[in-house]
Amino acid sequence: MILTEAVRLFLRVILEFLVELYVFYFIVTFSLERAKYWALRFFGGFAAVALCGFALAFLYVYVGETVWGRILIYLALFALSVLHIRLCFAETTKKVILCCSLAYAAQNFAYKTFLIFWCLGEQTGVVRAWTEIAYRVVYDLFFVAMVAALYFFLIRKLTRRLRESRLDFRLLTISVVVLCITVILCSAEDVFFATLSGPRENAYDVFAYFVLRETGNIFSVLCCGIVLLLIEKTIDENQLKREVEQLQYAVRQGEKQYEMSKDTIDMINVKCHDIRYKINALLAERGSITGEDVKDIQEAISIYDAKTETGNPLLNVLFTEKSLYCEQNGIRFSCMADGAKLSFMQGGDLYCLFGNMIDNALEAVTMLSDKAKRVINVVIKTHEGMVLVQEENFYEGQRAARDGLLPTTKEDKWYHGFGMRSMRMIVRKYGGEMKVNVSGGIFRLTILFPDAQNK
Repeated sequence: MILTEAVRLFLRVILEFLVELYVFYFIVTFSLERAKYWALRFFGGFAAVALCGFALAFLYVYVGETVWGRILIYLALFALSVLHIRLCFAETTKKVILCCSLAYAAQNFAYKTFLIFWCLGEQTGVVRAWTEIAYRVVYDLFFVAMVAALYFFLIRKLTRRLRESRLDFRLLTISVVVLCITVILCSAEDVFFATLSGPRENAYDVFAYFVLRETGNIFSVLCCGIVLLLIEKTIDENQLKREVEQLQYAVRQGEKQYEMSKDTIDMINVKCHDIRYKINALLAERGSITGEDVKDIQEAISIYDAKTETGNPLLNVLFTEKSLYCEQNGIRFSCMADGAKLSFMQGGDLYCLFGNMIDNALEAVTMLSDKAKRVINVVIKTHEGMVLVQEENFYEGQRAARDGLLPTTKEDKWYHGFGMRSMRMIVRKYGGEMKVNVSGGIFRLTILFPDAQNK
């Protein structure tokens, strides 16, 4: 008898809740970075959570009709599912909790919105003659419609910005607390009004009970809506902070670029002065300039004619300027680039991506004690239907990649760390992926973009 009731409750209540919750989990976390063997983790983990849910169904038989028993069961299911989703994604725990809170709020919002209309239908007699099958069909269609509406009007906008978000812990905590309060109130409401309904659930002989039930449903919808708005506010605030960071970082990079350009101009002025002095000295000493003297002068100025040609005008300017800086500072800059393959990128993004890339490499090789290792290699080419960008340079010290990036060794970690995050944000903007590898004293940055010419 207990087993039969537990199976019924598992199929009718717990499993239905988990399926609805995981539908929202899937669409909310779709853009997040997945862990290795994601499919096995996701579906295998869901089976494990469902198995735990079946065990909780036996507890539901005994305490499911009490307020605290129902609260315990639903919070336990939510906690187990959050732990499972955390194992499926290579993201921070805070971000996973935010996504799960968003999904749970959306699921409860959809369910309580349906109850508002269903209770009204029961009270007016519109649905009293409906069978259980009719109820299931209507509910499932309504749920699908709510999933689509929430996705297109809210979730899609949030998930686009969620991947690069750094979350505000205060607002995240408020969102989770409000969600937990909502779960507690909804559980209390469901248990209390189940004892007041007639033979059919959510049908009340006393009109006051119907009013109270609808008030509770509307309050639950409002609470879930508040959670959704708080999460949206969290992500919006983060987006504004990122824009401020980008502006501040751009100012810092502009100052740095000015210093590099100034050094290059100073080098050119010194060279011009040396050449002018040498010509005057030769004329004073010999009265004329020989062919050998002309050859020496041509070699001295030859580096300024060595314009880098990549097939992309912006990269031509950037790489030429960086190569002159490298020449001045005893760094060998090697570039094999088909820049035309990156024509799909906006100029600002392209300059920021490669400017950061080369500046980071310059910082690393400048600190090398072995001058022979002061080498920077940049490659841009197509590879297996993708556009491959690769940069390599030597480095000193112990470095380890974290979260797909290389933590800065600078004291000013906020600005320097933002450079790598900014690069990854730009890469993902164009549907690409960026990976960092450090081993054997060699830093290797690899970027893969879909080849726009093959689409």
